[in-house]
Amino acid sequence: MYDITIDLYKNWIDTVKEVFKGSGHPLPGDLSDTEVAIAYFRQTAQSDEEAAAQQQLNEERLRGMQQTIMDNFEEVVLPDIRNRTRYSGSRFCFQWVYNNGEHIVEEYSSYRIPL
Repeated sequence: MYDITIDLYKNWIDTVKEVFKGSGHPLPGDLSDTEVAIAYFRQTAQSDEEAAAQQQLNEERLRGMQQTIMDNFEEVVLPDIRNRTRYSGSRFCFQWVYNNGEHIVEEYSSYRIPL
């Protein structure tokens, strides 16, 4: 019925890769998503263990938000998108973005959820 694309954690990982690339210190291309996230959190963590714990919490947080969107899509999210944006299509692409704070943006309707 609806074509929904969503992978908030992957969006976050891709942003982290871009941040490292933009800083002049790109990460090796063969790193796993977990390794990329740990490298990011290692910038401020006191230890590798703390960075790994932050990675796990962040992944759980983003995957939890994604599940919440999916679980509540037809009853809550879709009516709000329709009401706020007047978008009437059936394709939805939710993405995690950082722009003056964290947001989830639906690409086709420009619907934005500030986090």
